[in-house]
Amino acid sequence: SPLSADALFSAVRGCSLSGAQVIIGPPPVIISACTATLLQQQNGPPSSDSGQPPASLTPSIPAESSDSRSRFVTERLTDPATASRLSTNPTQGTNRSASHIPHRQPFRLRFMGIELWIRLRFRETSVVSAAASDTNFALAEQADRHLWGHFSSLGRSVDGMPIIERGDGCYVWDNLGNQFLDGLAGLYTTQVGYGRTELAKAAGEQAAELGFFPIWTYAHPKAIELAARLAALTPGDLNRVFFTSGGSECVESAWKLARQFFKLTGEPLRTKVISRNLSYHGTSMGALSITGLSAIKSPFEPLVPGAIKVPHTDLYRTPQHAKDESYFAEEIEQAILREGPETIAAVFLEPVQNAGGCLVPPDGYFQRVREICDTHGVLLVSDEVICAYGRLGAMFGSERLGYIPDIITSAKGLTSGYSPLGAMLVSDRLAEPFAGTDEQFLHGYTFAGHPVSCAVALANLDIFDQEDLCGNVVANEAGFRASLDDLLDLPIVGDVRGMGYFYGIELVKDRDSKEPFSSDEAERLLRGFLTLRMAELGLICRADGRGEPVIQLAPPLIAGPDEFEVMNRVLRQVLTEAMVEMAKPA
Repeated sequence: SPLSADALFSAVRGCSLSGAQVIIGPPPVIISACTATLLQQQNGPPSSDSGQPPASLTPSIPAESSDSRSRFVTERLTDPATASRLSTNPTQGTNRSASHIPHRQPFRLRFMGIELWIRLRFRETSVVSAAASDTNFALAEQADRHLWGHFSSLGRSVDGMPIIERGDGCYVWDNLGNQFLDGLAGLYTTQVGYGRTELAKAAGEQAAELGFFPIWTYAHPKAIELAARLAALTPGDLNRVFFTSGGSECVESAWKLARQFFKLTGEPLRTKVISRNLSYHGTSMGALSITGLSAIKSPFEPLVPGAIKVPHTDLYRTPQHAKDESYFAEEIEQAILREGPETIAAVFLEPVQNAGGCLVPPDGYFQRVREICDTHGVLLVSDEVICAYGRLGAMFGSERLGYIPDIITSAKGLTSGYSPLGAMLVSDRLAEPFAGTDEQFLHGYTFAGHPVSCAVALANLDIFDQEDLCGNVVANEAGFRASLDDLLDLPIVGDVRGMGYFYGIELVKDRDSKEPFSSDEAERLLRGFLTLRMAELGLICRADGRGEPVIQLAPPLIAGPDEFEVMNRVLRQVLTEAMVEMAKPA
């Protein structure tokens, strides 16, 4: 009889007999063959004693039928651009590395006026309805045509750009129903986890009352309340709050404030800033200049002059010429002296440096840097876009590490990502030249201090207090670290470093000698294998090649032993497989 919907799904589910997953969604490739033959070819020999395909794979399918509604049709995709892209990079459009996931090509089925495509994955079986398939296909097609992802390649959204649809707690789900543990907290952001209805309620109520009004010569209650609350939380005399829309804007604002401050106080030559190699401070032109990653800077050069670089605190690979760990702080003073103290406005440092893989400073580092800055009249800016709001187990990273900066830049966890907001927290001393005078800080952003974002931030801080999220990080930090240290028995793991809920695992070619992977090997390891394989096993984290290859983990602050166990299990499996993968010829 003609193939029915039940027969098709029976055939599709039969794939699971070969240990594969079936997902219905948009078609990057179409292969011509009948269902039973195609499923058998895609999965290899069937799992049956007779050597024949299981019955569920062999429905009765007429070659032709006078009834067009029930005619079963397969066809091959002939789009030259897609064919070319897949032939030059077989992992594009498949979300798999060709070297370790065989039989991965998707195919299309048409029956009874419904069009589906099927891709095989080695995971549990999941079958999505035809109606959902239509929606998924439309979304992916629109993304491929219109959405320009950040730090992303165009034309890879069909399977190359997962579409995350919803979240709850520490987990998110894509539009195909796959569940992932978010081991990166949505890029170090979702401190309170997903699905917080109290934050949605705060946003909705504020939007209904006052959806927007700027803080350019005006104020509104939520911005005032949040500024006062943050001032009460900051260390020292950082009592002035300048709102932005995000982290890059905070860093940009801090450099501009430092420049204007010194002009107003009679030191107009103080325009330069010092930051560390490999550091990431944002993408706007000033923030990008402060950033120490040449690969993301070169397309936009020339950048803002006067951004000086010093060594980053890589204690795993301390330079041979360094006499001891004091080297890292002393290099900052040497840079100030080389440039001339009268030309240096500020030093920008993260409490724990993100790029390079959660680089922790040596003991006493920030106390010595604070002393150096005071000696030479230089401002100390603590860039805590990642490290603030509980990430290190304290409300601010500088608090955890025992130093008081002149400026803190913050964003991300301030609202747990439920609404965009940044806050530059400023010492009273820096505000003095502006207070009670006609001088203005000639800088601002339309959406900075947005009333909805401020309302969300206040509700977010309420959750911090009610659930003692900083205390949760402190209580579980040792367990998190232990779950990662457990991986040190794997020869590919060179170093585990970090603090709080912010850790990096550096991967090495040879652990005894600390031999690193070459750039080509690192690309193959990170992009060709780790990122894709971890996602297959349901873990989102960062496989980062800025510096030596590193896996970064920064889960929501509500995470605990159950999430640590999942991360440990997935990482152990993936890293074990990675060693086998890297032993193969390139």
